[in-house]
Amino acid sequence: MVILFVSAALLALAVLGWLHWYAWRRLVRDTTSGPGPVRRLGAAVFVAGPLLMVAAVASERAGAPFWLQRTLAWPGFLWMPLALYLVLALLAGEFVRPVLRWAGARRAAGRRSTGSAASPAVTGGTGPRESARSASGAAPTAEERPEPAGSPEPTGALESAGLTGLADPEVPPESAKSAEPAGPAEPAGPAEPAGSAEPAGPAEPAGSVESVGEVGAAGSAEAASSLSRRLFVSRVVGGAAAAVAVGTVGYGTYGVLRGPAVKRVTVPLAKLPRSAHGFRIAVVSDIHLGPVLGRGFAQKVVDTINSTQPDLIAVVGDLVDGSVKNLGPAAAPLAGLRARHGAYFVTGNHEYFSGAEQWIREVRELGIHPLENARTELAGFDLAGVNDLQGESEGQGPDFGKALGDRDTTRACVLLAHQPVQIHEAVRHGVDLQLSGHTHGGQLWPGNLVAAAANPTLAGLERYGDTQLYVSRGAGAWGPPTRVGAPSDITVVELASREA
Repeated sequence: MVILFVSAALLALAVLGWLHWYAWRRLVRDTTSGPGPVRRLGAAVFVAGPLLMVAAVASERAGAPFWLQRTLAWPGFLWMPLALYLVLALLAGEFVRPVLRWAGARRAAGRRSTGSAASPAVTGGTGPRESARSASGAAPTAEERPEPAGSPEPTGALESAGLTGLADPEVPPESAKSAEPAGPAEPAGPAEPAGSAEPAGPAEPAGSVESVGEVGAAGSAEAASSLSRRLFVSRVVGGAAAAVAVGTVGYGTYGVLRGPAVKRVTVPLAKLPRSAHGFRIAVVSDIHLGPVLGRGFAQKVVDTINSTQPDLIAVVGDLVDGSVKNLGPAAAPLAGLRARHGAYFVTGNHEYFSGAEQWIREVRELGIHPLENARTELAGFDLAGVNDLQGESEGQGPDFGKALGDRDTTRACVLLAHQPVQIHEAVRHGVDLQLSGHTHGGQLWPGNLVAAAANPTLAGLERYGDTQLYVSRGAGAWGPPTRVGAPSDITVVELASREA
């Protein structure tokens, strides 16, 4: 088991490292022309981000000093969604990148073809070049300079080799020959044709050296243009990905800090008497007071609940992420909850990470009634509550028999249970309605896909046999104070009697 756990942890770290490397490569390396301060700064950010993220989670779990938890929480937890949406946006950009490159290459090819059609051809001899030079008054090149008057046309090997510049125009060939000293006569032999000493090759057109230079320059320009296009595409895609990620995380964080919205749901219960018709229960879950969401957020939740004027308040777990010592002042506003039939509380899994027994005592002092595998009879229906499944690790798990075993089954029953998976026990015990939280609705898309696979109901109202299950998305957020595609809520569940 230990080996399996270590292997899974190493695999998770490897995947995490690869994703950060990919994001750094696309967002930093590919958008910079070379090493420099910008690239070094980007590398530092992509190293510090995941380290802060791991440190924020570890400090909370290890019970580090609260000031340290709060220092690490904001940058560490916010890096989670930022890195997630950076990677998702960059992956989406992989489909856009080749399209942008193709469009850029096509435009560049169009410009080159237009420029080639407009510029004159480069050739030897007379033509447009000579005309242009004569019009501008520029001195002709050696190839373009005319032969002096009276010079004979070069013949033989000189002509075939194109070495016209070796003939001296000042001295006629006959004079040059007579100036040479007489020597012994060469034996007569068969006459060789002119130019036979060296086979004549194809004449190199004038201006060929210049053309080679122009081709090389054009190749260099094309390479530079291609590099420039790749850099431009990387910057466009990287900039767009960064803007999408920052905008998404910013809006999702604002949604959490603004406070939960109010939802209203009507749930008909077959056994509910007419006298209880319209009974309103304010359901709040997953407030997650901690290093990020503190006293001010708790006060917003209390004000929102009280504004609905409910008959009863149900706090269905995950109230806190931390000890009573650190978060007691943050939870103090909960003493201001107001409802005609009071407020009730059941534990969530995070209470058992934070000291469940101490928090049960604390919420009781705040005027909230804990239901620890217990039931209370209200006018018109029974209200029951069971501990969270995480309590089994401390011998305080859910006990449906204790909470529901001896009740009058002709009465309607509403059960408070933190996790939706407890619905199956609720069905076996004849519960009419279970109120739960825990899922956060996925909190961060596409986390909803994972949460939906792990829970029978992700959010909202569903029926399981004769039992209905309502799951709230929660008022706060765990880890990053950010929600994307799963807005926070406080739900007012209005019970309806079929007799009415």
